[in-house]
Amino acid sequence: MSVKREDIEQGRIEEVVIEAERQGLMRRLPPAERQVSKRRILAELGAGEDVWVFAYGSLMWNPCIHYIDRRPALIHGYHRSFCLWVPLGRGSPDRPGLTLGLEPGGSCRGMVFRIAAEVAESELDIIWNREMITGAYRPRLVGARTPKDPVRAAAFVVNRAYPRYAGRLSANAVADAIAVAEGGLGTCAAYLFDTVAHLDVLGIEDGPMHRLKRLVEARQASARR
Repeated sequence: MSVKREDIEQGRIEEVVIEAERQGLMRRLPPAERQVSKRRILAELGAGEDVWVFAYGSLMWNPCIHYIDRRPALIHGYHRSFCLWVPLGRGSPDRPGLTLGLEPGGSCRGMVFRIAAEVAESELDIIWNREMITGAYRPRLVGARTPKDPVRAAAFVVNRAYPRYAGRLSANAVADAIAVAEGGLGTCAAYLFDTVAHLDVLGIEDGPMHRLKRLVEARQASARR
């Protein structure tokens, strides 16, 4: 199961997060604050420009936006990491899952999506009301290398001040959590496996996510025995 565009447009994701906030499971970033960060990114880009967005997790295979171009991309200065605890979605309060963020250091391969300037405001609302709804990330403009030319893209970097920031976990601790976590959007393991499948498409045959997948698979196999 995945987040759908209409879930965002019709406020269903907002309702889920509002209820989770009432239960003390997470904190919601008010819509006005989301708009401030979105407009800051647009102001840095300049009026009338198409907007590129860098995807490194579920946005790679489920962007939920209308785009006019998509390319493999490489950014430097950040790396992909399971560094945010999630008590719903792909986890539960009893068995929280982990979701991806960009941590400082290293590099990261993913995808960039190009949004036409004339719909940038509305399409970024879709992304912001998905990625920025809890304040777990901070939007940044990053330089991204693509097969055609370099672009500046909006990327969502982990907010280390966020209450559910997990910090640096060992690969074994991450695998332990991912192997068993499940929520309304499915299993945390499926999220990891989907990420690895799309890295394979990008030509990344082995790396930290692949090694993590093997650890999770081993735990799941052991649990079935």
